[in-house]
Parts: sequence; structure tokens; C-alpha cells
Amino acid sequence: MVYAVVRAGGRQEKVEVGTVVVLDRIKASEDGTIQLTPVLLVDGDTITTDAKKLAKVTVTAEVLGDLRGPKIVIQKFKNKTGYKKRQGFRADLTRVKITGIK
Repeated sequence: MVYAVVRAGGRQEKVEVGTVVVLDRIKASEDGTIQLTPVLLVDGDTITTDAKKLAKVTVTAEVLGDLRGPKIVIQKFKNKTGYKKRQGFRADLTRVKITGIK
């Protein structure tokens, strides 16, 4: 069983070949693929964390599409002063499918 932990969008995700992951918005190349940076690689009983060895490892993914996350409502309120503020936010996300770990 081969899997990797990749750095994507300020977070780390555990991925295998065929895994569909939702990441922060990533701009893909013209053919619709991206390269992700591995932080850890597990190949059976072998665990690789050395940066020099991980530089040779490539994790490729295919972009399935862009989407937007759920709306987050931010509310601020201060008692007895009449201060109220309401703000909304939706994150821009990208859905990718892992196609290879080499």
C-alpha cells in the first residue's frame, strides 16, 4: 500500500492513487494536471521523510473542477453600544483526483 502526505493550501492531506480531495483554489496547467509537494511517503514498510529523497517523488493530480465552500457567517456584537456587524465568506476550492505517486 502506497500513500503520501502532501502539502496543499496551508494544510496537509493524506492521499492515495484514486483519492478525491478538496483543496484551496489551485490554478492548473493547460492539460488540467497539477503537482503536489510530498511531506511523507509510505511504501509498504518503508517510510520516507528525508527532504532529498522526497524531492525525487512526484504526486500528480487531475483537476476535476472548481467549486465554492459553504457560507460562513461572521457576526460581531457589542452590548449597550448599538454596534452590530454581519459579514459572510465563501472559500474558493478545487476538487482534484490523485492520479499517480512516483
